[in-house]
Amino acid sequence: MVASILLAAGLAGAAYWWLEQPLELAAPTVEVDVQPGQTPRQLAQALTDGGVRTRPVLLYQWFRWSGDARRIRAGSYEFERGITPAALLRKLVAGDETLARVRFIEGWTFRQMRAELNRSTDLRPESATMDDAALMAALGSPGRLPEGQFYPDTYTYSRGSSDLALLRRAHEAMRRRLAEAWAQRTEDHPIQTEQDLLVLASIVEKETGRAEDRGRVAAVFLNRLRLGMPLQTDPTVIYGLGERFDGNLRRIDLQTDTPFNTYTRTGLPPTPIAMPGAAALRAVMQPDRSRALYFVARGDGSSEFSDNLADHNRAVERYQRSGRQR
Repeated sequence: MVASILLAAGLAGAAYWWLEQPLELAAPTVEVDVQPGQTPRQLAQALTDGGVRTRPVLLYQWFRWSGDARRIRAGSYEFERGITPAALLRKLVAGDETLARVRFIEGWTFRQMRAELNRSTDLRPESATMDDAALMAALGSPGRLPEGQFYPDTYTYSRGSSDLALLRRAHEAMRRRLAEAWAQRTEDHPIQTEQDLLVLASIVEKETGRAEDRGRVAAVFLNRLRLGMPLQTDPTVIYGLGERFDGNLRRIDLQTDTPFNTYTRTGLPPTPIAMPGAAALRAVMQPDRSRALYFVARGDGSSEFSDNLADHNRAVERYQRSGRQR
């Protein structure tokens, strides 16, 4: 009897010692994917196959004995040298995954955003075969075009996640930001719908070189809308040219009518031209107090604003002698 007790105590002590000893790894850092529905035995084998150098049966018995085997979460995990069997299990139960990141930049077009997604090899390309209509329907916005409908931000995701799930998060984030900005609208504001807010915010995003000018840029476009003046903004014309734009905007481009040519048409273009950030959305709803109707780039990222055409022409002469007047 005493011998049995001593043997059990010895085994328990050895087990406790093993649980707190660093595991040997095949490399300084190893990555292992835990699949949904994986059994403890399969997981133990996957860990050793992935570079955790110990006997699979030891990990398997530890998972079972701990009582936490059913709490292990699927995902992609990274283990570094020094990790113990006890810490390894805590990491698996906590779902402390290795997360990848993708960043969407303010002012990017939908095409640029999709290109960035395609470069993210850790994402499962579930939306790769979808056209724009199918994609927006899958995201719960059927009949809406995708341009401008996603919020620019940095998104983390588990490796092997669906790109459609990430797009859904970015779409929902834009809907929330849009609603927050729209809630600040006053009764006399010239913007009549949330979609129009999104369109103008995308223009403000593309036209703002310095953050401190954003409210005045928005004010110029809002003042023009109130007066029925064309917005006359180059980024919309460039967007309308699409892949035909070669980096040089010509006079003929400004004179050729398209739905996005704000020189030949008054009002807003039919869709956003890029992804606006929260600051651009706020600027449209809460612009600076200004009577300006014109602005021109100074060449340092900032803009010179003018209330009338004569002052604007003088600013153009000063800052863009060899350039073209906006």
